[in-house]
Amino acid sequence: MTYKQIQSLAKKELGRTIKPCWIADVKRELGLTTRVAFNRISSLEIKDPCPEGEVREWLLNILKSK
Repeated sequence: MTYKQIQSLAKKELGRTIKPCWIADVKRELGLTTRVAFNRISSLEIKDPCPEGEVREWLLNILKSK
């Protein structure tokens, strides 16, 4: 599932737009990433992590099921 597909699904189901960096944060938490993005400023610091709550739980459920 691509980032755009996840964002479209979130818009339909949650009624809000989610940031790609939130998706990446949850993917990193689940171990679904294989590398650090080339344009990331610091490999040790996360600039805009996914907020706790409804969005994080929704993303965890979507990404675990795929």
